[in-house]
Amino acid sequence: MNGQVRTRISAYAIAVRDGRLLLARLSDASPVFMPGLWHLPGGGIDPGEQPVEALARELREETGLQLTEAHLLDARTYSARRNGVDWSLTALFYAVALKEGEPTVAEVGGSTEAALWVPLADVQDDTVLSPAAADALRMLDRAEAALTP
Repeated sequence: MNGQVRTRISAYAIAVRDGRLLLARLSDASPVFMPGLWHLPGGGIDPGEQPVEALARELREETGLQLTEAHLLDARTYSARRNGVDWSLTALFYAVALKEGEPTVAEVGGSTEAALWVPLADVQDDTVLSPAAADALRMLDRAEAALTP
């Protein structure tokens, strides 16, 4: 793989409820971003899978929560290097509504080790966030507006 770049297209959820943002802490199995960082729930879109279907699947796996509504907000690209692999990631950001419930990680051995509703006041430190989660903070106003009737 020397000199090659692997590409990945992912769909991520921006979910806000009662002044809290849904975040997932990355495990050692994270392929792109460093373990321990807080990241948005979501992930890679499988071949032939629609982005919103991938988002719903990833939300179930990483948080146990069910997607009820999704609105595409933005797309961003990221470059990362992890475990000797150069990554070019395209991230699709969705403002989402979810069924009530507390997050629990359903997938065993996946890229997520924890999922929590984190108070927005506690997620202002970019050093503990993945680049995608840091960008999502700048989209919060648009995310909330997208879900307001």
